Amino acid sequence: MQFSIITVIEKILLESGFAALGKDPRTIIMLIIACGLLYLGIVKKFEPLLLVPIAFGMLMANLPLTGILDEGGLFKYIYFGVEHAIYPSLIFLGIGAMTDFGPLIARPSSILLGAAAQFGIFTAFLLALALGFDGPIAAAIALIGGADGPTSILAASRLAPKYLPPIAIAAYSYMALIPMIQPPIMRILTTEKERKIKMVQLREVSKKEKIIFPIAVTIFVVLLIPETAPLIGMLMLGNLFRECGVVDRLSDTAQNALINIVTIFLGLSVGCKALASTFITLQTIEIIILGLAAFMLSTVGGLVFGKIMCKLSGGKINPLIGSAGVSAVPMAARVSQTEGQKANPANFLLMHAMGPNVAGVIGSAVAAGFMLKVFGA
Repeated sequence: MQFSIITVIEKILLESGFAALGKDPRTIIMLIIACGLLYLGIVKKFEPLLLVPIAFGMLMANLPLTGILDEGGLFKYIYFGVEHAIYPSLIFLGIGAMTDFGPLIARPSSILLGAAAQFGIFTAFLLALALGFDGPIAAAIALIGGADGPTSILAASRLAPKYLPPIAIAAYSYMALIPMIQPPIMRILTTEKERKIKMVQLREVSKKEKIIFPIAVTIFVVLLIPETAPLIGMLMLGNLFRECGVVDRLSDTAQNALINIVTIFLGLSVGCKALASTFITLQTIEIIILGLAAFMLSTVGGLVFGKIMCKLSGGKINPLIGSAGVSAVPMAARVSQTEGQKANPANFLLMHAMGPNVAGVIGSAVAAGFMLKVFGA
């Protein structure tokens, strides 16, 4: 009996994950990275709603012998929503329901700032090509510059599925680090006098305008680039739920329960594909560096065009709102507000910055649609 018990214990130990853990040192590195991301999400509160499930998915996927990614495994089915662009589109539905498009409608010129902030995407695309990445992969990497996690995931799942984990993690990491990355660039590219500019209050936008806007944008943008339909369509449907006033229950569900559920699945799906065998590579390091370059250049593009608009308006537009042209809603707009108030405590730029911020969401979706049209199968 004693021998049998010892045999069973030996069998358990030899066939356990502990025994398999040492076969590939990269697995241990990935577990450390996953724990590091959990620390950033929980302790430092860097985009915790997504970083925590992403990191935990990475942790589970790299624990050996679980079979969780095999045919019939849990993550195999959860990942279906990423493969078929379901989760990113549903996230956009929630974003649309949570976001007030009024500032963009009140100042349509904000669209130009949102467009200028896509500069980093196309610059990073050329840099990725120069580093030897194929066109579709370079396009997927470049979209990190839009600071739009769902768009990056959708594009990567179609154009570069092998590189989805580093692209998604880079996109969400830079979104979380916006309060650290953007302010130095903003202070370098703008003068103190420009940062002190107070902007006049936006005009009041009518309910009719707010209802017509998502419908008109959907028709125009999807007819122009049909590949944008999943993202633009869901974004505008969510906003229509918010503004039409007759589907409050649907609006509430999209803003809360639905987006929370989908966020869990999306985060786990991204994390579970960050395997040691494919994640710890030179290409991953290059992707992370290119993503940072893309994001910084997008910020530069928005700020430079903000300065141009400041000159053309006779000093009525604070160029800081140009940095909000990246797609991270509403974090980028809050950074513009914070930097404006540091220069002038009486400055209130948040609503003014929300115009370019919303335009950036639309712009990144259009950029993704363009890349899918050019490089999609």
